[in-house]
Amino acid sequence: MGRRIRRYGQPEAKSSRSIANAPPEVVTVKTLDDYLVLARENHGHLCPGQVLGVRMAILGLKSIGIDDADKFRKRLITFVEIDRCAADAVALVTGCRLGRRTLKFFDYGKVAATFLDLETLRAVRVVARDDAREKARTKFPDLGEAHRQQLEAYKVMDDADLFRVERVAVTIPPEDLPGRPRSRVTCEACGEGINDARERRGQGRILCRSCAGESYFKRVTTEEPASR
Repeated sequence: MGRRIRRYGQPEAKSSRSIANAPPEVVTVKTLDDYLVLARENHGHLCPGQVLGVRMAILGLKSIGIDDADKFRKRLITFVEIDRCAADAVALVTGCRLGRRTLKFFDYGKVAATFLDLETLRAVRVVARDDAREKARTKFPDLGEAHRQQLEAYKVMDDADLFRVERVAVTIPPEDLPGRPRSRVTCEACGEGINDARERRGQGRILCRSCAGESYFKRVTTEEPASR
């Protein structure tokens, strides 16, 4: 599974001579087919969005100089702009996770993702081209159904026919970085804890976003004890 590459010179080498004489580091890098198998297992099915997401992530990582996401996981942050199949595939390839604070979601409704190397600050945004669907239809006209055409075409189409890549700059506030919470306060209305500067302050009070009128839910019953 995967292909093997050799890297010469170890980062911890202390002299040019030791770098030159260092044995090659052999790294197994997953192929597109490897990732598609994993995507099917992880997501439950393989669809055009999964193929786009896998290829988008592979291209994004390559564009910022990362060939092994596992090795550079602690310095990689990914931003996804849609909460559909492609987002799961991007997370699979990059290893970025919401709970690790390395996967950020912006609800823009676009099949797009930005890949940021925290060490070099290199970042690219990769966007799926709208005309890729039509190109998929002309590439596999005999398949008939658009879903099947896209599924097969997206596996073999050139990157340039599938995506647009742009260099971008991304600034991340300290409270949004991975690691331990930067701050913790208590809402003066509901008494619930708030991490990482997500509170609202005004008129001398500290409120959570729900109590400040930004809630996505509405309480309809009194508090119920958790099941034992």
